[in-house]
Amino acid sequence: MIFAKIDYINLLPFYIFIKKNLKSSRVKAIINYKKSYPSLINKQFKRRQIDAAFISSVASRGEKSLDLGIVAKDQVLSVLLIPGEYEKDIESSTSNVLAKVLNLEGKIIIGDKALIHYYKSENKEFIDLAQAWTKKYNMPFVFARLCYNSHEKLLKNLSKKFIQNKVKIPQYILKKYSQRSGISTNNILKYLERIDYKISVKEKKSLKLFLKLSKNISYKEAK
Repeated sequence: MIFAKIDYINLLPFYIFIKKNLKSSRVKAIINYKKSYPSLINKQFKRRQIDAAFISSVASRGEKSLDLGIVAKDQVLSVLLIPGEYEKDIESSTSNVLAKVLNLEGKIIIGDKALIHYYKSENKEFIDLAQAWTKKYNMPFVFARLCYNSHEKLLKNLSKKFIQNKVKIPQYILKKYSQRSGISTNNILKYLERIDYKISVKEKKSLKLFLKLSKNISYKEAK
């Protein structure tokens, strides 16, 4: 199975869980990670070049998916809009469209680079898009969900176990990501407290609304 890996801090608990809990060497052998960023992974998934991945919500319409995703209850810190002239983030699909849905103009930045901007930049004039959605609709926002082209049974079992278990991130991995990003290990842990992964009733309602509002906005362009 080819599983596309988005190497952002927000999915760190999931990949640690997979590595720790796949005890069978045979199962480990069939999971091959293919690293990339969300917008490219969406294209690869649609072309059936990969078997499973966290697919941007706006691109997940009509795909086979599980109740596991990347969810923000309120302020998320890693999806920001700097007010001004519109400029999409080439790594993003959902966030570019979300800005349009919220009628917000500016430069969009996502993932670890947005997190770095939040902690490091002197320019604090930005809008947290997850927080903006929550303020307007009083619902969490689902940025991505786990979709699959094959290996449904394996992925269902892994997803269920992941939701049921709290993942502890080893210090050496935290330090690695801290050195890479320049963000302290403490701030990485605080950031991860803002991320949920279970897609329940309220999250599904929010996702349905977002897909309805974004129906006529092409995530491939979002110009």
